[in-house]
Amino acid sequence: MSKANNHKHISDAINILAALGMPKAQQNERSALCLLALLNLTPEKKWNDAEKPLIGITPIMDWAREHYQKDYAPNTRETVRRQTMHQFVEAGIALYNPDKPDRPVNSPKAVYQIEDTVLELLRSFGTSAWHDNLTSYLADRDTLAARYAMEREQNRVPVKIANGKEITLSPGEHSELIRDIIEEFGPRFVPGGVLIYAGDTGDKWGYFDAPLLSDLGVSVDSHGKMPDVVLFCPKRKWLFLVESVTSHGPVDGKRHAELSLLFANSQAGLVYVTAFPNRSIMGRYLGEIAWETEVWVADAPSHLIHFNGERFLGPYKD
Repeated sequence: MSKANNHKHISDAINILAALGMPKAQQNERSALCLLALLNLTPEKKWNDAEKPLIGITPIMDWAREHYQKDYAPNTRETVRRQTMHQFVEAGIALYNPDKPDRPVNSPKAVYQIEDTVLELLRSFGTSAWHDNLTSYLADRDTLAARYAMEREQNRVPVKIANGKEITLSPGEHSELIRDIIEEFGPRFVPGGVLIYAGDTGDKWGYFDAPLLSDLGVSVDSHGKMPDVVLFCPKRKWLFLVESVTSHGPVDGKRHAELSLLFANSQAGLVYVTAFPNRSIMGRYLGEIAWETEVWVADAPSHLIHFNGERFLGPYKD
C-alpha cells in the first residue's frame, strides 16, 4: 500500500465517522476517502482547510486516485453510491443535489455536498473545540445507527453527558446503570472527566469519541471487547474503564487481561472499575472480581470499594 494510503487523514476520517455514529459498514477506507473528497481535503491540507465542493460519484473516485492513490475499478461506482454516499445522505452528513433538488434520480449529473453544520464541526477537528462541538452536534442530531432503530426510541434511556447535552441509550437495566455511571460515578470520582465511550445494548456505540481515544494511543477494532463506559481524566491523565454489571461481566482476571491488551498502547494510566446497581447483585460476584480494581455501587454512589494493591485509586504498571 502506498504512503498516501496510510495518510493520517484516512485514519482520522474513519475515527470521525465512528464518532458521528455511522454503522460499522461505513467505518472503512472507502467511506473515509468519500468524506475527504467531500471536503477536498488533500494530504497536504489541514482539517480547518476543509471546503464544500459539489462532487459526483465518479469524480469522488477520480479524486481518491489522484490524491490518495486509491484506484477504484469502474464497477465500484455502485458500491460507493449505495454503501457510503446513501448512508451519508441519510445521516445528514452530505446533501444530494443541493444545486438542483429536482434533478432526476440516478442522473449522471447527480452531485453531493457536505452539510454546513458537519463542515463547521469537521473544521474544528484536532482543536480544543472538537469535543464540545461533537457533543453539541450529537445532541442536536440523531446518528444514523439510532435512525435504524426508530422503533426503540420512545423507551430509550436519556443520559446527560456534558454541559446539559443528552444522548439516549436502548431501554433496560443495563443502560440505566450506564447512565448512573456517567451521571453519578463520573462527577464524584473523575472530576473534570470527559466521556469517551458509552456502550449501547442496541447499537453497541451509544457514544464514542474515537478521535480522542486515538489521540491517547488506542485504536479499537472490535465492539465486543470495549468496556461499557470509558471516562478520561485530563488532570491525572487516567482512563477509567468501567463495566456495567446487571447480570454478568465483572472485571475478573480474564476481563482484566482482555482490557489490558486492548488498551496496551494507552498513553494514559488505566483504572479498572466494576459497577453494580446494588450490593445484592454485587454479592453474587465478589469471588470473581480481580485484585487492583475498583467496585462502585449505584445505590451507594459516594462510596468506592477497592480490591487492594499498593494504592487506593489509580493505575497500576504491569
